[in-house]
Amino acid sequence: MTSEPIYAEELAWTEPRREELICGKVVMMVPPATNHGVIAGNVHALFHSYLRGKSCTVFPDDVPLFLSDMDYYRPDLMVVCDREKIKADGVHGAPDLVVEILSPSTGRYDRGRKKQIYQASGVPEYWIISPEAQSIEVYRLKDGVYELDNCYSVYPDYLLRLMPEEEREAIPAAFCCHLFDDLVIRLDDVFENLF
Repeated sequence: MTSEPIYAEELAWTEPRREELICGKVVMMVPPATNHGVIAGNVHALFHSYLRGKSCTVFPDDVPLFLSDMDYYRPDLMVVCDREKIKADGVHGAPDLVVEILSPSTGRYDRGRKKQIYQASGVPEYWIISPEAQSIEVYRLKDGVYELDNCYSVYPDYLLRLMPEEEREAIPAAFCCHLFDDLVIRLDDVFENLF
């Protein structure tokens, strides 16, 4: 007796569905690509290790974040220092740091509505990570408005070879998280083991 093969498309229907509420509209979340998952794991490991024994908590993307009646999200990572905001069903209120990793299906929300709601809710620090560009945009809330603090990038070898030495030396390989000024984020650690 031979059985028919089961294809990934058929299995997808049996997996739990994940969704977000964006501007009152339910948006289904597509399972992340491999590099998205690798980066999420790398960033979570950095914060998890740093926060061990401290009062703040890091949450991966399975934890819902409730910010308004029209919006609840599942950020790729968030750090919450006010434990009163942590409930059994998720986080209620602005985290201290939110990280979103771009994907083709969610990038417009991460740069659009979500960014607006994070800003309006008072999230002090917001990172947008691009797996394709291997970059991290760091936004900080100043007077109620997000300002781009910096954009950190890993440059491909062919570009580095074209740059003058002083320009190559000026490219930062790491930065400090503003929430924790003694937490150094190395770009090589964030983008380690990509495919």
